[in-house]
Amino acid sequence: MFSPNRLSMASFAYLRRCAAFLFILVLVFFFSGQGYAAGQVTVSRIVLSGSVNPASAQYFSRALDQAHADGSVALLVELDTPGGLVSSLRLMVQDVLASKIPVIVYVSPSGAQAASAGALLMLSAHVAAMSPGTEIGAAHPVGMGGGDKSGDIMSKKAASDIAAYARSLAELRGRNPEWAEQAVRQSRASSAQEAIRIGAIDLIAATPSMLLREIDGKRVKIGGRELVLETARARLSLIEPAFQEQVLMRIADPNIAYILFLAGLVGLYFELANPGAIFPGVAGAVSLLLGLYAMQMLPVSITGALLLALGVLFLGLELFVTSGGVLAIAGLIALFAGSLMLFGTPGSGTELSLFVFLPVFVVFAVAAGAIVRVVLSSSSARQLSGQEGLLGESGRVVRQIEGASAGKVFVHGELWEAVAGEKLPEGTSIRVTGITGLQLQVTKTEE
Repeated sequence: MFSPNRLSMASFAYLRRCAAFLFILVLVFFFSGQGYAAGQVTVSRIVLSGSVNPASAQYFSRALDQAHADGSVALLVELDTPGGLVSSLRLMVQDVLASKIPVIVYVSPSGAQAASAGALLMLSAHVAAMSPGTEIGAAHPVGMGGGDKSGDIMSKKAASDIAAYARSLAELRGRNPEWAEQAVRQSRASSAQEAIRIGAIDLIAATPSMLLREIDGKRVKIGGRELVLETARARLSLIEPAFQEQVLMRIADPNIAYILFLAGLVGLYFELANPGAIFPGVAGAVSLLLGLYAMQMLPVSITGALLLALGVLFLGLELFVTSGGVLAIAGLIALFAGSLMLFGTPGSGTELSLFVFLPVFVVFAVAAGAIVRVVLSSSSARQLSGQEGLLGESGRVVRQIEGASAGKVFVHGELWEAVAGEKLPEGTSIRVTGITGLQLQVTKTEE
């Protein structure tokens, strides 16, 4: 038989063994979880939307360096662009070719595009993928002067240069070089399904997670060596643009650039019309400089820019030259035409929205018209100060006027010597008709 004391000791020992086992189990789970987290791979991710410009190229380059420094196995670029500057594109492609980690360019979300410069960035990527319902292509270069001058020698040279560039990138990545050249020379564009069929891209994936699973095990070449992607269980880590990059990418939008440019013109116009106001001039100068900086990053039509400058010149001359409003009307017409041409370069990837252009232009036209009206009315109005301001004023005789012999009149709150062509007794109502020195000529009026 067991004694009660012996039973209690056995139970206590059993409980101690259970507690030790649970403690060891917790430690095993904890350290295995830590080991799994430490071993989990990361893919850095950025989102590039809008035009390709120096600001977006700067963001791309910094993100690529940060992804490598953070130990990411690849950089995923979610792309949606209508195109942009060739100079910025070349910088981005050079970063891709010199990258120490794979660059995955993914046209996303559905409905997005990789047009013009975006198509060449896709061709340079280690992995090129698209969402369903997206498109790629139409990479024919467009000159800064606007339009498609296919017969122009310089335009042909530019097209040949970009076509050779696109073909070499396609050959480097094992993609369809004929399609790449046609995308430049013939502005060919393809849907996601056609692009995968002809070998312009590597795969189609509905989501970034599906994309990472699909490319797991794919072999890519990095710096002359072959690398196998291990992305099936990778964690996506977003790299946000810095504040400076956000601001620069925002003002590089043609609509924002146009608003800043016209706001600058309005401010300077107010300052010229009302010298000494200070604030309109300062705000206008800052806005104008920001607008000009933004236009420097955009493909701007030379004709449109010249028309805008001519419009501003005409409006400025209206403040100093009496033209009856002719210069102001001509200036507004030049501004209207220049605004339509400024970013209306087909295929440039930068277009001015009609919903932005019309309201902004109407506000500017109303403001300019109001200033011109004030200037015209002030220049044609009768002077209200000084001696000339007395012409036409009414008053009364306070000391009798004997024809050519001067008397005294009270006009505009002051006493003046006055003469008249007739005798005017005290109390007679008079009107000033002329001034000679400090003497007024007056005539009798009705009471």
